[in-house]
Amino acid sequence: MAGFEGADGETPRGRDPFSSNTSQLTILDTIVYNRVKDQGSPTGQWFSELVQPNPWYKDVVPGFKSIPVDQLAPGIDNAQKFTSVCINTAVYLPWLVGQCRKNGVVFKRAVFKHVTEAASAHHSGKKADVVVNCTGLASKKLGGVCDEKLYPARGQIVVVRNDPGAMFSISGCDDGEDEVVYIMTRAAGGGTVIGGSYQKNQWDPLPDPNLAVRIMKRAIALCPQLVKEGQGIEGLDIIRHGVGLRPLREGGTRIEAEKIDGVAVVHNYGHGGFGYQASYGCAAEAVKLVDAALQRKSKAKL
Repeated sequence: MAGFEGADGETPRGRDPFSSNTSQLTILDTIVYNRVKDQGSPTGQWFSELVQPNPWYKDVVPGFKSIPVDQLAPGIDNAQKFTSVCINTAVYLPWLVGQCRKNGVVFKRAVFKHVTEAASAHHSGKKADVVVNCTGLASKKLGGVCDEKLYPARGQIVVVRNDPGAMFSISGCDDGEDEVVYIMTRAAGGGTVIGGSYQKNQWDPLPDPNLAVRIMKRAIALCPQLVKEGQGIEGLDIIRHGVGLRPLREGGTRIEAEKIDGVAVVHNYGHGGFGYQASYGCAAEAVKLVDAALQRKSKAKL
């Protein structure tokens, strides 16, 4: 479990995970727009906490302020501006691997049909005391788990080289309740991510070209400075198109312990579209369950 801790032994809650590697981060002004007509839609509900007139996070983020109504475009009912961060996952994930290796974690690649098979794959040759299941959507079909509450929410993005100078999102759009609009700039040359979609129970891993066009058009409508004056989507310098399947779960994230065929298993999956944001807190909770499982095993030997 050293991968959940720093080299100094502090838990994820005790230390800023980004303090030693700010190259992962873009720190920019962020503007969140709200349309009252989106309030009853799935995306509007998803955004509801972000667009409250007096949101809980106003004293947490730097530079929070509400944008005066007379400065808003037609159709926008209110908006907030604050300073936020965006991680470049292509930099962040290798950094996490490095942190784990520094703490003695050994990485192995294997295919398991049943969750308990992982207990026999420990690098020491001995049976593992605890298996931590972080398999995301794979837990829907993984033997011993087969969680029918899991389902995907398909997200499609376009990554471009254009720099909008800030980050933007809005509570909804007019192209359907399962399509969303956001613009995020990644650090270290990671480009600008524009999205997107939130298509529940859709498994298609390939980009939809028609959706890609809608994504790009909406991004320019929300942030005209993405392109030169007078340009449309032809002004976007595209790096790539991407699709990801968010691991949603009915009832929320599963962080719990159980015994499966005599093997102690701690589950930590079903984080939907907030896996990076919630990763340190959820890892800390999983560590508590692992510690409790190890204590129970130790007492059983007495």
